[in-house]
Order: sequence, then C-alpha cells, then structure tokens
Amino acid sequence: MASSTTKSKPKKQRNPSEGSSGVLSSDYETGQESGHQSPPLSDKLKIFKSSQFDPDAYLTSKCQTLSEKDIRRLCIHLHDLRKASAEEMRKSVYSNYAAFIRTSKGISDLEGELLSIRNLLSNQAALVHGLADGVNVDALPTDTNDSTLDDIANFEQSQSSKVEKWCSELPDALEVLLAERRVDEALDALDEAENVAKEESQKKTLNPAALLSLKTAISEHRQKLADQLVEAACQPSTRGAELRADILALKKLGDGPRAHTLLLNAHYRRFQYNMQSLRPSSTSYGGAFTAVLSQLVFSSIAQAADDSLAVFGEEPAYTSELVTWSIDLTETLALLVKRHALSASVAAGGLRAAAECVQIALGHCSLLESRGLALCPVLLRLFRPSVEQALDANLKRIEESSAALAAADDWVLTYPPVGTRPSGRSATTSIGSLIASQPKLSSSAHRFNSMVQEFFEDVGPIINMQLSGTTLEGLLRVFTSYVNLLITALPGSMEDEGNLEGCENKIVRMAETESQQMALLANASLLADELLPRAFMKLNSQNQVGGKDELPRGASDRQNRGPEQREWKKRLQRSVDRLRDTFCRQHALELIFTEDGFTHLNAETYLSMDGNVEEHEWFPSPIFQELFAKVSRMATIAADMFVGRERFATILLMRLTETVIMWLSNDQTFWEEVESGPRPMRPLGLQQFYLDMEFVTLFTSQGRYLSRSLHQVIKDIIARVLEAYATTGEDPYSVLPEDEWFAEVAQISIKIMTDKAKYGNGDRDVESPTAQSISSVVSHGSS
Repeated sequence: MASSTTKSKPKKQRNPSEGSSGVLSSDYETGQESGHQSPPLSDKLKIFKSSQFDPDAYLTSKCQTLSEKDIRRLCIHLHDLRKASAEEMRKSVYSNYAAFIRTSKGISDLEGELLSIRNLLSNQAALVHGLADGVNVDALPTDTNDSTLDDIANFEQSQSSKVEKWCSELPDALEVLLAERRVDEALDALDEAENVAKEESQKKTLNPAALLSLKTAISEHRQKLADQLVEAACQPSTRGAELRADILALKKLGDGPRAHTLLLNAHYRRFQYNMQSLRPSSTSYGGAFTAVLSQLVFSSIAQAADDSLAVFGEEPAYTSELVTWSIDLTETLALLVKRHALSASVAAGGLRAAAECVQIALGHCSLLESRGLALCPVLLRLFRPSVEQALDANLKRIEESSAALAAADDWVLTYPPVGTRPSGRSATTSIGSLIASQPKLSSSAHRFNSMVQEFFEDVGPIINMQLSGTTLEGLLRVFTSYVNLLITALPGSMEDEGNLEGCENKIVRMAETESQQMALLANASLLADELLPRAFMKLNSQNQVGGKDELPRGASDRQNRGPEQREWKKRLQRSVDRLRDTFCRQHALELIFTEDGFTHLNAETYLSMDGNVEEHEWFPSPIFQELFAKVSRMATIAADMFVGRERFATILLMRLTETVIMWLSNDQTFWEEVESGPRPMRPLGLQQFYLDMEFVTLFTSQGRYLSRSLHQVIKDIIARVLEAYATTGEDPYSVLPEDEWFAEVAQISIKIMTDKAKYGNGDRDVESPTAQSISSVVSHGSS
C-alpha cells in the first residue's frame, strides 16, 4: 500500500501540466501542421529536468486524447527519433574517439592514484588507532609510580636485545641457506631483514652500530646470492625449470636486466653446444643441412621466448632485448646457410636447390609468428642477394643457350619433340592430345620456352620473396635478347641493327625465305602473347590458392593479371613490335629499291606517260603489283602459322602496306618532281596514279587490313596529287572517270593476278572493255 500510494501521488501532481505543450505532442503536432511555430527545444526539455518527473504519468496524460492511428504515427515518429539519436551517438563517438581514449586513460590513472592514496590513509589511520589503543598515554594515572616506568623501560630494552640478537644470528643463518642452495628461503630471510632494518630505522630503537651491521650483512649476502645464481645460470647443465627458477630469483633480487641477459646467454650457449654435432661437409646435402640448422636456431629462439615470457612477462625493455637477440641468431643462421649450402648452389646456377634451402628456413621461421616473433622479413632480406645471384645465373644460362641454338635453327615451325612434355602435366596424357595442345615453334623457340618453364618451376617456392619484379625484369631482358637474335636473322638487318644489345659477336643462321622470316615473327608473338604471360600467371595462381594445373582462359586471365604483369606483357609486346617493324621496313625497301639503289616508285613513272588512251593497258603499276603479290603470299603463310591468332597476321600485313604507302607520302624527291618539276603531270599519269591508290585501297579492304591511318594517308596522297595537277590550269575531275570505273579495273586486276598466282603465267586481256570504257569517259569529259 505504501508503494502504491507513493506511485499515485506524482500522477496527481503532473495532472495539471497536461495542458502544457509537451515534447511528444509538440513534435507530433509539428509533423501534422507545418504552419505551426514549434517552441524552442530548451522549453520542450524543461519538463524532463524536474526531479519529480514520472514517465508513466507523462505518457498516460499525452496518449489519452490520441486515436489508435495517431498513436501508431507517434510510435513511428519515436522510432525514427531513436534511429537518428543512435546515428548521432555513433558519429559523436567516432569523432571524439581519440579524446575518449585519452580521457579513459586519464581516469584509469586517476583511479589508481586515488586507490594508492586511500591505502596510505587507511594504513595511517590503522597506525594511529593502534598506537592509541596500545599505548593509551592519556589513560595512564597521573600518579604513576617509578616501578611502572621501570617496567616499560625494561620491556623496551628486552625487545631491543632480541632484535640485536636476531641481527647477530642473521649472517650465519644466511650462510647456511646459501650453502645449502635454499634460494627461496634465503630470499624470504633477506626480505624479512630488509623490513626489520626499515622499521628500526624509523623507530630508532636499535643501536646505530647494530643497524649498520644489519644493513651491511643484507647487502653482502644479497651479492653472494646473486653471484651464486649467476654461476648456476651459466652452467651448461642448468636447463628448463631450474634455469627459470634461478633467473626469477635473480630478478627478485632487483637485477632484472642482468637476469634477462643471462637467460638469453644460457640459451645461446646451449645452441652452440648443439651446433658441435652439426659438421657440414662439401658433399652434404644443402637442404638437409638447412633443415637441421633451422630446427636448432628457431627452437632455441622459441624456448628463449617462452622462458622470457614466463619470467619477465611482456615488459617492453625485455621484449626488445629478446627481439634483438633473435635477429642476431637469425643472421647467424643466414650466414651459415649461405656459406655451407647456398654458395655452391648459386655458383652452379642451381636455382632449385637455392630456393629449397630458403623455403625450408622460412618454413621453420614462420612457426615463431604464433609467439609474436615475425623474423621472416629478416631472413628474406639476408637471403635475397644470394637468390638474386642464382636468378641472374639461370637467366644468363637461358640467354646463352638460346644464342647457341639460334645459330643452328632452320627457322621451320614444328610441334614440340615427343620426348618432352610441358611441366605439371600428367605423364599419362596421350601423345595426340599433347601435340594438339602445343604450339608450333622453331627449335630454338621450343628450347627457349622449355627453359623458361623450368625456370618458373624453380623460382616458384621463392616468388613471394618480393622478387616478382626482379624475376619479371630478368625474363624481359632474356626475351629481348632472344628477339634481338631474331632481328639479326633477318637478311640485311646487320647493316641497320648492328648495335642490338646482346647480339655482339654472335652467329645467327639467316632466315632466307619469307616463310622462314615469318617464322621469326611467329616465335616472338606466341612467346610474348601467350606462353610467357600464362606461365607467370599460373605460377601466381599456384602460390595464392594452392595450385591448379591449368588456368581458365578469357576473363579469368584478366582477373589474374595485376598491374605489374600487364605492364610486363606490354613491354614484351614492344620487343615483338621492333621485330615486326624491322621485317616490314626491310620488305618495303626490297619493293621500293632496286639492287643498284634506284627506286621502283618514282615520279617519272607517271610523268612520262603519253595521252594515247587506246594504246595504254590499264593495270596497276609494277611496284603495287609486287606489293599485292607479296601481301597475298604472306597472308597464305600467316594462315598456317598464326592459327587462332589471326589478329597478329592482320596487323603484320597492315603495317607492311602502311610502310610502303608512308614511304611514298614522305618521299620529298617524288613530290618535288610532281609539284614543281619541269614536266607537269598529264591526264594519263593522273589516271594511273588514281588507279594505283584505288587498287591498294581495294585489296587491303578485301583482306581486312585497311587501317584508318592507311586509308587517311591514301586520301591525303590523292588530294595532294589532284592539287598539283590543278596548278596546270586544268580541272583534275574532268579527266578522271567515275570511281566505279577505277573499282572495276582494280577488281579485274586483283582477279587476274590471283588467277595468275594460282595457275601460273597465262595470257590476259584487260584492254577490253576497260580501254573502251576509259576512252568513252575521256571523250565524254572533253565534250
């Protein structure tokens, strides 16, 4: 009844306030009537500041006049307010997180200080009460007789005599404890003696000489006990729990830094003792030596870390000393491994053996990470120079072997030898399916590819040593050297490319035929576009997900390529572009120039034509006939060589045609004679030039290698010739037939040349109806 009475009383007190503008009703009404002026927030919150505020009564008073629909809206409104409040609280916490942490730390420190002050005050109060209860000087009768005072004096004297006797017996007791190696009891006795000396110094009841003797005995026996513990810790036979006990006792004596150093030294001596049984020889297996040595080193570090944590905890000073000591021991491991295992492997270019040693050491080292010791970066830094040296030796061997094989390569594309199989495939794979899945390369390219695949297998275990960039750069250098050899194999390339890096004093078999020369391009393009990038991506995939034999093609390749690999592939492609440009330039020069140094393509070809249309046989100029024949032959060869890579063949033919037309566009002698020569171009020459350009446009368009740049250059050349013709005062379009006529003549020419290539030399007659067509067009234009 009492509780119900006290609960109902506030409700009566809050009833008169029902008519006031409360927070709930005001907020709700504000959402209902946008035109109503809401009171300030401070006024809304005053009602909640009262000490007599009753939330139940407040809600009851506000909700009595609301309908069910209004209450639901009000609940939704309150829910939104709660979400907004939570979001505001979260933002406030995040924005003031640093200040919150500092304040919390300060509060914790202040609580600790307050606790210390409270303990001191409690001790002081207890001491005061103890003195008041024990002595009670004020309660003594004023007429105390002399005998009572004498009794008190005699009691104090007897107590002082007992302390002096205890002090005199203490050194002998400590000597016995030390002699019997009862370390814990000796520590307790020294602690007790310290407390007695402290109390007697405050009371000043003990003879000063006896107090000094006590302090001297404590100091001497502390030093004796410390020396005894140091001597015991330095013994090789002291191990395990006994060693930890001695170190802990030394720490309790107040010499923690020295104790920690002794602990680490004890473990190092134990490591040296175990090393005496490990005597590597020149014939010992490097991997086995590395495994045993790694086991010794990292087990010693692990035991030292466990003992340090058990005795000293995680104090920063001791942790830093442990880390420094572990790094020194790791450097000792790296030095011994490099001296007895890696040096021979690196000198012989044995990348696989070197990688195995490094991988074994890293495997043991990674087990320490659970103890908070991340020493793998230290090992990687120490082993990196040796591994890089082994990488360079292997890459140099690949480069030299490729050069030797290029000297005997016949530049004929074949499938891989049956005796070889790609790395990682099952030996039970059928020969037919194996050959079908392999590309056709020349002998030196097959060997280059196999050596690179073996290199990737060897470098696999250490690819995560931050050596990805070094590996890619080395492979790019080797591939560039091989491409330089392919460039040297092109006839006439030594005159223009004699300064190619890596090709000095190297003999390369020349590629005489067009088929052999295109085989050079097939080698480079297949290696750069598919074999090398996919091998590297496969290696990365195996290191990331545990390894799979094959990578999916298409989008998965793009997903597995990082920026570094994409840039590397672009640089590989630039080397292929150099080979292709050299190929196109030399074939273009072969078309343009004669053996005597004269040009097949000159202005005289068009300026010397007469105006007799009936006697002229309309056919493309010889140089463009040769260009069409060469491009057609190369297209046939490329169809067999670049199966599945038609885009490369298209780019090759496109660049070859562009090279010839660009030479014509940039030939200053040609344009000087056409534009300002002594003889202007006549209608027949203009018609022949227009036909030649239309012929090039037509056969490149039909072959699907008419690029935008080539089309634009042809249009610019035609426009320039028309402008030069217009300077004679005649309209060039008045003497030119319709474009359909040129397209018809060009198409007939292509058909005749194609048939001639298929069936040999035969009689051809192109004078009719083309001659009749041109004569009629010219006569029509003149009329």
